[in-house]
Amino acid sequence: MRTVLVAGAVALVLSLFGTPLYIRWLVRRGYGQFVRDDGPTSHHTKRGTPTMGGAVIILATLLAYGVAHLVLWRTPTASGLLVLLLMTGLGIVGFADDFLKISKKQSLGLRARSKLVGQGIVGVVFAVLALQFPSADGATPASTQISFLRDTALDLAFFGAIGGTILFVIWALLITSAVSNGVNLTDGLDGLATGACTMVFAAYVLIGTFQSNQSCYSPLTALEARCYEVRDPRDLAVVAAALVGACFGFLWWNASPAKIFMGDTGSLALGGALAGLAILSRTQLLLIILGGLFVLITLSVILQVGSFKLTGKRVFRMAPLQHHFELAGWGEVTIVIRFWIIAGLFVSVGLGIFYAQWVVGS
Repeated sequence: MRTVLVAGAVALVLSLFGTPLYIRWLVRRGYGQFVRDDGPTSHHTKRGTPTMGGAVIILATLLAYGVAHLVLWRTPTASGLLVLLLMTGLGIVGFADDFLKISKKQSLGLRARSKLVGQGIVGVVFAVLALQFPSADGATPASTQISFLRDTALDLAFFGAIGGTILFVIWALLITSAVSNGVNLTDGLDGLATGACTMVFAAYVLIGTFQSNQSCYSPLTALEARCYEVRDPRDLAVVAAALVGACFGFLWWNASPAKIFMGDTGSLALGGALAGLAILSRTQLLLIILGGLFVLITLSVILQVGSFKLTGKRVFRMAPLQHHFELAGWGEVTIVIRFWIIAGLFVSVGLGIFYAQWVVGS
């Protein structure tokens, strides 16, 4: 538990005091956000605000994870390092997108195809490696079984070892792309995505800690029918705690009126971290509930595009959903706080379901 606390505290300090230094560096180089002309007119005042702030979150998380293990002399695990790999890899894709926007002085960066290819490469590397590195007990970071609150009976390896691996890679890619793009769509108002992600990461601190205390690989709980077959639950909690601290510190500067934006650097990285935590903690489908706000916002875009293509009419005044309420006259801070409340309710329901299943038993 000390590793969890140290990781969270170190990440918080690094992000809180490192962000203003990064802001000054970005300002000196003129690395400011470009706002699309077809968006809400109130956003035009944000043009020129420093962006690519997600780099601070990534760096703070990586350093905090390393410091926590070094100080307490704990060995990093394959699961923890894989989540950090996925987060950093997608963050690099987002950084390339942000940098192109700045260098071209426009609101469009990487082409959609190039962005998807970059996400795909990172996702494939993560998925393939997640089925490697068996522990002394034979457990690998991920399994080919579809999971909800734990692994279910639906095993992709039913199609054979090679077929199961291929299907798992496709499944992991679907999760990674969906979550990272969902967070990216949510990142449209000051502090909205950062605050929502913080809540979900906090949920994974609790989930990882609980799974560690009820691990099937612990002599104390190995014989219990309700134990969890997760390879490194405690270290996943450490990663999640580092992300909570990094996001909290960044939120101080990202809250309205934002002094810095996380950009695609941050949104893709945080989405990747969420996907990695869900896959390796064997709570893949539970993330749909925990990240319910991201699901709602993504669905609003799907409905808007689908309706316009099929009928020529729009369901919302503007998509994603948060911009609809902006055009309806809601203040930005009001929207962010109310959406945070919704995100918190989803997280509470998800944690309630997770704990209830353990109480009832599998």
